[in-house]
Amino acid sequence: MADAKKTEAEAVVAPPKKAKSKWILFAAIGVLVLAGGGTAAFFLLKKPPQAEGTEAAAPVKKKVDPTAAPVFYKFDKPFTVKLATEQQDAYLQTEVQLKLLEAAGTDVIKVNEPELKHKITLMLMGRKASMLSSSEGVQRLANEIRDTVNKVVSPAPAAKEKAAEKPAEKAAEKPADGTPPKTPEKPEPAELADPSAVVQSVLFSSFIIQ
Repeated sequence: MADAKKTEAEAVVAPPKKAKSKWILFAAIGVLVLAGGGTAAFFLLKKPPQAEGTEAAAPVKKKVDPTAAPVFYKFDKPFTVKLATEQQDAYLQTEVQLKLLEAAGTDVIKVNEPELKHKITLMLMGRKASMLSSSEGVQRLANEIRDTVNKVVSPAPAAKEKAAEKPAEKAAEKPADGTPPKTPEKPEPAELADPSAVVQSVLFSSFIIQ
């Protein structure tokens, strides 16, 4: 009888041990799953430094449709100025149009139009009639106006401007032999504008010197 009771008692106590072992097993599996998921998430979310640097360094280039129709901007009134005096007074009256890279450039021109008119007027007043007596002289004036307008509507960064000024400053240094320093010559304007410049060229609808 004692042996039978002992066997029944062991049978009653045994199931809780088995259930406890099962819960421990489930807990261990859960920890492993969480640990594995966290590790996977860590490697998925972490980006290599080189990939991030490559994305930051990649420049964004504006694509321009070469088949698009040209866009022009014409100032509302012609420019009328007195040219620099030579032997006799001379006056210039000209209509100026800007050939733009894209239609969005018209908004930028309109916002800066008062300053542009002022700078163009001063440039025209600084010319002599003899400087505008040839097609080369007129084209040079058009290229200078183009560059001046582009500097107003899309000014270069300060670092770039300083880098461009360094050669001129170096040329103006006083020579060792005591002779007067040579004044650096003003560089000739390029025939073609930068492909990304707002204003690609300046056109004169009329050009009358009296």
